Amino acid sequence: MQIKIEDLRQVVVFRNTSDDDLDQIIQNSLPRSLEEGGYFFLQGDPAQYLYVLTAGSVKLLQTNPSGQQVNLRTINPWQMFGALGAVRRQATYPASAQALEDSTALAMESSFLHQMMETRPYLSFDLMHLMTSYIQEMQERYRELATERVEQRIARALLRLTAQLGRRLDPEKDIELSFSRQDLAEMTGTTLYTVSRTLSDWERRGILETGRERVTICEPHDLVQIAEGLDE
Repeated sequence: MQIKIEDLRQVVVFRNTSDDDLDQIIQNSLPRSLEEGGYFFLQGDPAQYLYVLTAGSVKLLQTNPSGQQVNLRTINPWQMFGALGAVRRQATYPASAQALEDSTALAMESSFLHQMMETRPYLSFDLMHLMTSYIQEMQERYRELATERVEQRIARALLRLTAQLGRRLDPEKDIELSFSRQDLAEMTGTTLYTVSRTLSDWERRGILETGRERVTICEPHDLVQIAEGLDE
């Protein structure tokens, strides 16, 4: 896949970047492809490179000392990830980046983007905008964990995934998502058993249909009702 300047304009951090600068970025980037399950980087590794996903999907996950994983977010094509090294020298990756399917990304040395940011303030502001949106999402998820019942958290996670990854099957309503129940459990701070029980109940009610690492949302409005606590 040949990357063009107009492709990179889809990346939030590059939305105000000049054509000449985007050409430099392309010239100083290398494609990297992984099969499903592979890692672009591991938590704790030196943040030497940052990435722009060009195809596939990637999940960012953190692991605690006991081995428990937390799914932080899902990366879609033309999103940047692993950019901490461009902001702070000697940084390490705070999470691992695992391919959810066969995926390809542009890899760029963090030091190269750091040098560009020193003379191009708009790059710094746009990167700050990206990181601020991540912080706001984490704050929202923490509030959900602290104040909402588990059914609400699962419904909100499904709606969030719908916005990030949803593929519409039917022009009227059906939306398909591809992820594992374990991923959903990690995202919502609950157990695989609770997720499976909840999804089975919603399938019985006709809200969604489940398959192997797949969920089809049949009634998005009902999910919104559950997420807002209006279903009781």
